[in-house]
Amino acid sequence: MKLYSKILGEGHHLIILHGLFGMSDNWQSLGKKWAENNTVHLLDLRNHGKSPNTDEFTYSAMSDDLLEYLDEHQVESAHILGHSLGGKMAMLFAALNPKRIDKLIIADISPRYYQPHHTDIINALLALKIENIHSRKEAQDKFAELFHDAGVRQFLLKSLYWEDKEKLNWRFNLPAIAEQIENVGEGLPDIAFYEKETLFIKGGNSRYVQDKDLELIERHFPAYKLETIEGAGHWLHAEKPNEFFTLTSRYLQGQ
Repeated sequence: MKLYSKILGEGHHLIILHGLFGMSDNWQSLGKKWAENNTVHLLDLRNHGKSPNTDEFTYSAMSDDLLEYLDEHQVESAHILGHSLGGKMAMLFAALNPKRIDKLIIADISPRYYQPHHTDIINALLALKIENIHSRKEAQDKFAELFHDAGVRQFLLKSLYWEDKEKLNWRFNLPAIAEQIENVGEGLPDIAFYEKETLFIKGGNSRYVQDKDLELIERHFPAYKLETIEGAGHWLHAEKPNEFFTLTSRYLQGQ
């Protein structure tokens, strides 16, 4: 599958993989900063952003997409940074294709199985019936009723776009994601290991990476290092961008 990407800067290749309901645009600001020393690839994963929609939505398929992308752009090896869904995808890709990775960064996700916990968001999006919404103002008003968290509202509304002059739609493939949401919580297969150095970064206020996960992380990624950004939640790169940039840049520069 031919993935859409924005490519910034020059230097060593750095691939950025967004989370569920996200897209490349979410990483634009940080991407520009990394691009001062790297060739930064901001990808839209399948069923997200401007990449193709498909009925298949699995980590295996997404890993294959990334391998195809690297081959298409003649990238022999690259640094890879994945957040949440993108982090799970990066873990599997690393285990399957270790020679294609130089440095690996996993942001606020562990290899364990996660119970589906996006059901409320999916149900609200389905109940919104986007085909009956005729302006961004109307969508914002409806969202204010459905989502009390302003950050969640803002994040989701970034994926709302005019498909034509009279029709709004989502950049993500809501039907496919809703139907296969169980796949998003899948744990890394027991036989998947990556022995090269890996940086895990978690938000101090997030529950996605807990102390109980460290044994599992070490089993799959024996050379792992864990950093915590205090005061940040799951969207740590958006909440504490300067701290996130500093941590990742130091790691990429071998410090």
